[in-house]
Amino acid sequence: MKRNRLLLLSLFASMMLTPAHAQQRQRYEYERNLPVYADSLISDLSYPLAWQNSGMTRFDDWRQKGRQKVFDCMLMPPPPPARGFEPKVLFEERRDGYTARKLELRLSRYYAVTAYVLIPDGKGPFPAVNVLHDHGAHLFIGKEKVVRPLSCEDSTVVQDAEQWVSGYGGQFFGDYLARHGFVVFAADAPMWGERGQKEGPRRDRYDMIAGNMMMYGIDLSAWMTYDDLAGTEFLAQMAEVDPQRIGCTGWSMGAYRAWMLAALSDRIKAASAICWMVTTDEQMSFKYSRTENGGFANCLPGLRRWMDYPHIASLACPKAMLFINGRQDKLFPVAGVEKAFAIMHQTWQSQHADDRLETELWDMPHSCPVAAQERTLKFFQKHL
Repeated sequence: MKRNRLLLLSLFASMMLTPAHAQQRQRYEYERNLPVYADSLISDLSYPLAWQNSGMTRFDDWRQKGRQKVFDCMLMPPPPPARGFEPKVLFEERRDGYTARKLELRLSRYYAVTAYVLIPDGKGPFPAVNVLHDHGAHLFIGKEKVVRPLSCEDSTVVQDAEQWVSGYGGQFFGDYLARHGFVVFAADAPMWGERGQKEGPRRDRYDMIAGNMMMYGIDLSAWMTYDDLAGTEFLAQMAEVDPQRIGCTGWSMGAYRAWMLAALSDRIKAASAICWMVTTDEQMSFKYSRTENGGFANCLPGLRRWMDYPHIASLACPKAMLFINGRQDKLFPVAGVEKAFAIMHQTWQSQHADDRLETELWDMPHSCPVAAQERTLKFFQKHL
């Protein structure tokens, strides 16, 4: 009996010391981040609500139906605040050619968020841009990725932002636009910056919290978009802003947020998306060494049964839209980017507006260089 107990303890100890990744079964159903039957799932996606597949003849009717399907898949929206945004100025400082403010805004009955607003010198109203920050698996900062932190911020926040801005060619995107006459709005997405976890930012906790939010009937990615819609509405109400000249832009997840916002908001007149566009058949397959790991950050339940990414972005037609992707971008296979661009061009062409859709593939990795920011500025100067 004693010998058997020692054998069991020895076996248990060896199991505890065996790394989880070394424990493999001969039969399995998932490989890397995908089910082994991913190709079958992809082949069954028919996208019946894409403009090209819908059989509808009136584009406005299709847009209305398409938007409603997107909102249906976004599940429960945040309840609106009872008394509006109730903005509070927390801090203000002068910068070269503009004023920077840190605000607190109530975007929902459940929560208030902090945001940066940059207001150019001179007499308004000005055109405005909602500048949407990236993901980067880096959650400690959000709005500070695209606007230089105000001097009221902790030194760790300032230092982190100064390091992160290297992905933007060393230039804060929002400040660059403000120096050229645009009101800029930037807020933290849920789980980033001052909307993060008390215990500190951890990428693996994002998926766990997003799963828990679904237990409440809430999709965390959808609430990011709902907050972007609300932030844009706040912009439109600012005395310094011309509500007929509002755009949005972003890199990576910020680009996803930009074309989603343009697709769903009539407030947005023009949008620039840098390094986020692809088709599902290329993104979610085993064709490439890297498979999708964005997870809940761009997941709307069930929507892929109806429309693919470029079909959703096409809800923005006939607005002015700029898409820039990189040929060296390992996150978005070029084949999928080119397919998506072609689908969107078909849509804009059908509405005799193809001159308002600009799609470009640059010889660059997943980044937002100064040249892309300059290209975006010229685009906004033309269309806003």
